[in-house]
Amino acid sequence: MLASDRLALGPKLERFEALMAQQCQTRHAVAVSSGTAALHLIVRALDLGPGDEVLTTPFSFVASSNVLLYVGATPRFVDVSPTTGNLEPDALARAVTPATRAILGVDIFGLPLDWPALTDLAETHDLHLIDDACHALGATVGDRPIGAWADAASFGFYPNKQITTGEGGCITTDSDRIATRCRSLRNQGRTDDGRMEHVALGYNYRMSELEAAVGCGQLERRDDLMTRRAQVAEWYHAALAPLRDDLRLPTSPPRGTRSWFVYVIRLDDRFDDEARDMLMAALQDQGIDCAPYFPSIHLQPLYRRRFGFAPGDYPNCEALSAQTLALPFYASLAQDDVQHVAETIAEILPTLPRAATTVAVSSTDASS
Repeated sequence: MLASDRLALGPKLERFEALMAQQCQTRHAVAVSSGTAALHLIVRALDLGPGDEVLTTPFSFVASSNVLLYVGATPRFVDVSPTTGNLEPDALARAVTPATRAILGVDIFGLPLDWPALTDLAETHDLHLIDDACHALGATVGDRPIGAWADAASFGFYPNKQITTGEGGCITTDSDRIATRCRSLRNQGRTDDGRMEHVALGYNYRMSELEAAVGCGQLERRDDLMTRRAQVAEWYHAALAPLRDDLRLPTSPPRGTRSWFVYVIRLDDRFDDEARDMLMAALQDQGIDCAPYFPSIHLQPLYRRRFGFAPGDYPNCEALSAQTLALPFYASLAQDDVQHVAETIAEILPTLPRAATTVAVSSTDASS
């Protein structure tokens, strides 16, 4: 690879795209520089813009909403399931307005959404359907892989993902139009015929040949990498099982398979609001890396300034943001290390403050 005279848009990229299309059972795969770039190009290819509302989740990495701001569209948040953290079809249906143009779903932590129901909802209301699948490479709903649902799906290959290209992302779609537009937009809006002719306002979102070569090697090892991550998750399940009175552990979908991006635990409602941060600090003090996944998007300073969001707007999302913690998780993590994390959590839990009363979690709904 290092002897190649191609930096980008060469044979390694073509090979990587072919492997991704095969993985996701789609007609097209368009590799780009990041998962955010992939999602941005999908939004551009669908011509979303000012005046368009897009139903989406407040419980995600902020990029899933930022891409809508890039094009002037309005994210209309819908509260998530208090158990899965995912958007629910019934809540989305109640949130549709005359201004709604699309649904942008996120398969949070690798747990797939109810894509058959979302497909029906989008068809009923003539909406675009977008899958932010950056957490979910390898997941399925029924026998259909994530990446094959929706008008288009985005994937990211940052080093903490199921496979990595260092940095990088990809769009999968069956739409010739979406694929053609994304290929042009990733390359400064140029035509595909090799001429220096720019037909749209595009970006430098190309994936390099070096990144694509790494991605090919990763995809060829995908089954082994996924199996190892699933094994680590099983070790966590077993090691944390005695703590189920205090912790809620990740679940699997009723039909299909989960893809293990991260292993996120949630403290029970009986703990005080500060307990998660205290647990995180205590683990970090003992050299165990962990992080809150995810802060609520609507409470980020940018979104509060721009849209006037306030605490209490999306209570299920806010409860998840306050109670969840991502534990160390990667394919080569040893079982002894998993056991050490679990034992350390068991030692810390009795020291955490309990809430005086338990507040009922609200049903999912939307608000402006």
